[in-house]
Amino acid sequence: MSDETREALLKANPIVNSTVESEEDIVLNISLRPKKFSEFVGHKDIVDNLKIAITAARQRKEPLEHVLLSGPPGLGKTSLSHIISHEMGAKITATSGPAIERAGDLIGILTNLEKGDILFIDEIHRMSKVVEEFLYPAMESFQIDFVIDKGPYAKTIKFNLKPFTLIGATTRTGLLAAPLRGRFGIFYSLDFYKIEDLAKIIRNSALLLSVEIDEEASLEIARRARGTPRIANRLLRRVRDYAQVLKINKVGQAASAKILNDLGIDQAGFDDLDRKVLKLILESFGGGPVGIESLAASLNEEVDTIADTVEPYLLKAGYLKRTSRGRLATKKAFEHFKSFA
Repeated sequence: MSDETREALLKANPIVNSTVESEEDIVLNISLRPKKFSEFVGHKDIVDNLKIAITAARQRKEPLEHVLLSGPPGLGKTSLSHIISHEMGAKITATSGPAIERAGDLIGILTNLEKGDILFIDEIHRMSKVVEEFLYPAMESFQIDFVIDKGPYAKTIKFNLKPFTLIGATTRTGLLAAPLRGRFGIFYSLDFYKIEDLAKIIRNSALLLSVEIDEEASLEIARRARGTPRIANRLLRRVRDYAQVLKINKVGQAASAKILNDLGIDQAGFDDLDRKVLKLILESFGGGPVGIESLAASLNEEVDTIADTVEPYLLKAGYLKRTSRGRLATKKAFEHFKSFA
């Protein structure tokens, strides 16, 4: 692709080279989500076990036990929660840990739930301790004790709740308090996807987006999607943008590889931030070990961004090791950036 063509492309569609999801991307993400288990790709063991638990709960005419889903971002925790709601025939109320700032907010949500409803709390580990403690009796006995006034005028008001199912999603299981974690009856940890499953997701999404793409192209995108369906769908949408502007009727392997290279996504699936992290460890710290706080400070990034977004894939793919002394680049990382070997 010539510089002139690329410049024209960016002028025609300035979002094609953006790694930040726009509002349109978020809406498309929702539209691409599977609606039922038959549409969900991957995590077969988890899906099979959930089907049994849901069938048993429906036969007993009881709400499903509380469910905790953990794993890196973009692996399907939210999608599974909505599928569980669909399969149970229940209404789902979705919120997030940081959004529930006060106990009163949680009480308002819980008292509005009907029998069998599902409350989905994303990033549940980020709830405040005060709010978290209100969940304990709500999950166990479907009751909440709320204290009003102070000192000699203090009163306890008991709220009786209708039986509901709490589905919690977290990227940091270790930050969950043990009492909260222990109150979930069903617990699953989602792992990164295999390339073949990602390619299937890409082909399914391509049909919904009306993009013609061959099998080799879907595999090429899958290899660079970091084992994550959300990233795979995002890359597919960027490929679609390029194909539309460049009038490519059917995207092949060569075209998809070229487009992804232009987007700054290399063959290992690294984006600019991944490369910055690894290059910093290799170049400035001699391969490590180095603490995550030092990495974040050197890159002017938040510690949570590196811990939640960058590290999980680099650790799983074998480019990084986590030791008691800090992060350590592996031989695989040195080979990827041969100039530092």
